[in-house]
Formats: sequence, structure tokens, C-alpha cells
Amino acid sequence: MKLPKIRELTEAIKAVIKGPYTSKFPKEPHEPHPNFRGQPKFDEENCVGCLACEEVCPVEAIAHQDVVGDNGNAKRTIIHYTDVCIFCGQCEAACIADHEGIKLSNDWELSFFDRKEESYETIDKELQLCEICGSPIACKDHLKWISEKIGELAYSNPTLYLSRLKSLGIVDENIVSAMKDKGRSDRVKILCARCRRETTLTTKE
Repeated sequence: MKLPKIRELTEAIKAVIKGPYTSKFPKEPHEPHPNFRGQPKFDEENCVGCLACEEVCPVEAIAHQDVVGDNGNAKRTIIHYTDVCIFCGQCEAACIADHEGIKLSNDWELSFFDRKEESYETIDKELQLCEICGSPIACKDHLKWISEKIGELAYSNPTLYLSRLKSLGIVDENIVSAMKDKGRSDRVKILCARCRRETTLTTKE
């Protein structure tokens, strides 16, 4: 008869005194280690909608949809597919908002009955549209974040400083430009890169 090893006897005695090593899940929720990599979750306040997380996701578990309404309202919906996510943490590592826009959590129990309706989470961010062509430029929070990062250098770019002034409630939306000739009034607007180039070329002619 093979006798048990000292290690095995020690573990058996500990199990009798302290209880079993296994958890009581699912009767009681399991508490993972603080360093456990669980489901990434967006922080609506800190996320700027830059889509850096979507760019680096190796399994394409993050996507987005830009929707422009008839009334001029526009929003970007960022979608995180939890059933595809591998919890690698690349999204948090690439987050430009000091790694606070999306963070790994300790949530790991993600079972659900309806995959079509429950296997994803979304976050909505307000989009800034070009004031000439109406195409999306970036999320307003992203433009605000850039202007705060570069400080006074933002005043060299009308799109950035006007976005910043609007976020502070300084710019009057009803102001009508007095300079209508040769597209000069379009220079001081929030514009996409294409329209900015066209207005610059028109102004120089």
C-alpha cells in the first residue's frame, strides 16, 4: 500500500480545518483575484470616442456606428461584443484618455440566454459635424481632449479652438459672418480636413 506524501497529508488536514479549496459557485458568486483580467467596460465620462480601442483589438470585438439625424444631431455608438472579446487588455493599454476610457473589470461570468440581445454593450458619444459638408469630424469630447492636451497651440487651428469655445459656452451659434466674399468666412468654422483644404485654396486665389 502506497502511503500518502507529507504534502498531501498537510493539504488534507488544512481542508478539514479550513474547508475545501473550491468555491461555492454558482450558489455564491466567485471573487476573482484583483489582477484577474475580466470583461473590459467603457467609462462614459472618461471615454472620448477616439476609437483607439477599436484599432488595436486583435479579434475585432469593438466596432462603431456614426449616425447623423435629419435635425443635425449626430452620435457615435461604440459597440463592444462581449462574446468575441478575449479580455487581452489591449484596449485599455491603447486608451488615450490615461487608460480610463475603457478598463478591464473583474466581471468574468458572462453567460446569457439571448446572444443576439445580450452579447454586447454600447456607449454613445456626441459627434461634431463639418459646418460645410456635414460629414463627421470626430467626437466632441475628442476635440476637447486634444485642445486641452496641446494648450495654447489649439488657437492655431479654428476647428479646435472653436470646439473648445463651444464646449465652454462662449461661442454664439447665431452669429452671421460679415465676410462672404471668396469663401473667407468659411475659414473660421469647424471643418473637416477636406473642406479646410478647399477653403484655404479658395482664400489664396
